[in-house]
Amino acid sequence: MTLLDRTPATADGRPPRTPLLRIEGVKKHFPITRGVIFQKKIGQVHAVDGIDLDVYPGETLGLVGETGCGKSTLARLILKVYDVTEGRLFFDGDDYTNFSRRKMRPLRRQIQMVFQDPYASLNPRKTVGSIIADPFRIHGSVPKGKIKANVQELMELVGLNPEHYNRYPHEFSGGQRQRIGVARALALRPRLIVCDEPVSALDVSIQAQIINLLERLQSDFGLTYIFIAHDLSVVKHVSDRVAVMYLGKVVEIAGGSTLYRDPKHPYTGALLSAVPIPDPDLSAHKKRIVLEGDVPSPIDPPSGCRFHPRCPRSREVAAEAGYSDQPHPQCREEEPALAPHHPGQVAACHFPLADRAVIEAS
Repeated sequence: MTLLDRTPATADGRPPRTPLLRIEGVKKHFPITRGVIFQKKIGQVHAVDGIDLDVYPGETLGLVGETGCGKSTLARLILKVYDVTEGRLFFDGDDYTNFSRRKMRPLRRQIQMVFQDPYASLNPRKTVGSIIADPFRIHGSVPKGKIKANVQELMELVGLNPEHYNRYPHEFSGGQRQRIGVARALALRPRLIVCDEPVSALDVSIQAQIINLLERLQSDFGLTYIFIAHDLSVVKHVSDRVAVMYLGKVVEIAGGSTLYRDPKHPYTGALLSAVPIPDPDLSAHKKRIVLEGDVPSPIDPPSGCRFHPRCPRSREVAAEAGYSDQPHPQCREEEPALAPHHPGQVAACHFPLADRAVIEAS
């Protein structure tokens, strides 16, 4: 039993829920080789480096972090597009970490994905009807004579005109193409859908339409989402819980309202301090946390806490303790574990932020 099992569902005294998806100690390292014929491994990229995460039925788990922190790699590990280097994956209690392609076939009906780029994720040589019908044909879940009717029903469900069955992707707008991607993901009636930045390539007004569509489908079909995004405002709107990633690791997990009101990890605080506030009075009182330096290389990640080279909190505590202008020695040498704070909130930090450390409004 890990700290991640202490979910908000247990705070009111009810027994803990069983996770639909469980990720235990998952790592993905990509080898770096030299040579053409006789290749020699000279290093490895620590894309995902030890993640424990539970996703519960019917919830939306937001996954945020900087570009290159491993969000999309984790999504592909969940779908078994990549094999894990270390760790285990469980879906509905079954360990599918080492499933072959044949054994994964039934499970793929339960886990689907909506991709980031609606222009690149659809085959331009196929009609929309053929694209949405592919899951039916591959899995044989619908008789051939009923495929067209099912496809048109899906198109109507996601807000597309069923009469456009024979059109090609280039004849649709970006928002309509993303609706096609949602319809394709929904075809097999999955239980879990991984949304890899599904609105980042769309205009703001279209983003709202796609988000509303996803929420309606979740309500109608009892879907569970993993929602990957850069836009923290979007994540706050759609997520029940939010997991924050940095350099291949999850550094904080909390309920959406708790995380945005009272972050504990300095990296989470820095991310939230950069979110614009439309109210000028509140914005004037917001405490901005500015990070120095660049994200370290995942080829050679820092020792101890991976955030310590850029962490203003670590330097602040070190200065108070009489150390030189360097991160605190504990941060440099000892990797922090996810520790509980508020109910349902865990953060991996030796010196977490004080309550309401990001926004202080008069």
